[in-house]
Amino acid sequence: MFKGKEYIYEVYKEKSFSKAAQNLYISQPALSAAIKKIEKRLGCCIFDRSSNPVQLTEAGAEYVKSSEKIMDIENRFENYISNWNQLKTGRLSIGASNVFASFILPAIITRFTAQYPAIKVNLVEASSAHLEEQLFSGELDFVMDNYPLNEAIYEKHLFCSERLVLTVPQKFSSNSLAREYQLSIDDIRRGIHAHPATEPVPLPLFAQEPFIFLRTGNDTRMRADKIFQENGMTPRIILELDQLATAYNVACYGMGSTIISDTLAQKASYASDMLYYKINSAHAFRDVFFYNKQNKYITKAMEEFIKIAQKAEEKTP
Repeated sequence: MFKGKEYIYEVYKEKSFSKAAQNLYISQPALSAAIKKIEKRLGCCIFDRSSNPVQLTEAGAEYVKSSEKIMDIENRFENYISNWNQLKTGRLSIGASNVFASFILPAIITRFTAQYPAIKVNLVEASSAHLEEQLFSGELDFVMDNYPLNEAIYEKHLFCSERLVLTVPQKFSSNSLAREYQLSIDDIRRGIHAHPATEPVPLPLFAQEPFIFLRTGNDTRMRADKIFQENGMTPRIILELDQLATAYNVACYGMGSTIISDTLAQKASYASDMLYYKINSAHAFRDVFFYNKQNKYITKAMEEFIKIAQKAEEKTP
């Protein structure tokens, strides 16, 4: 109904078909024909051509009033798109499990919001299963996780690689049998455990010690189960928890040994008497990705967030 409204509005402003035609860079006959076509489609006259200068009819005045409202909406949307493309407005929703939400993402989000303060960032902390549900439904733009998601459904962007290490309270007697394999928290933070020359510990040395594991279904738990199976061991599990950081914290109080990621060991600020050991298993290695749903439109804010995250990780010693 309002197709061609720019022709009518220009005549209304200029009160002249000839001046309007010049402004629109078309001939006057072409402009007149276009407006007559609109009037025929509407079933009413827009202009009273008998007056000089040309005037709007009653229906024409209402048409122009409605056209101005439409053009105002169009202009506001164009301004929004311009600001959106320049990252002057917008939202970004990111989901992560406890370790990444607590120790990794705050620094990245701080860098991002410092550069793009107008973008509102929402951080959701939940289990991997719940995060995937929200990612699939479109509630989240990204999920940061070390749990592998279906690549037929989700696109992934590598953030970092991490490896699992065994951490044991110093008071446990088994440590005396594994003295030559012991690493400190400073060794882990310097990456000594990742050096090829660093010897992995024989896990059967800790067969009699109590262990704290995550619940079944967690990626760390699945990997830990496979690691112990490779070593022909059935660990004495005294406690099962939902979060890796919680398991680490409980272990630091001396309740039991546990398997954690070096990401957590390097980022957490626990002051504890713990010893660390390199694990020899392919299951000790995993990657951390940012996932987004395949075929989802990647906004400029999403692109910039990934760039800032990956750049921040490259600078991490």
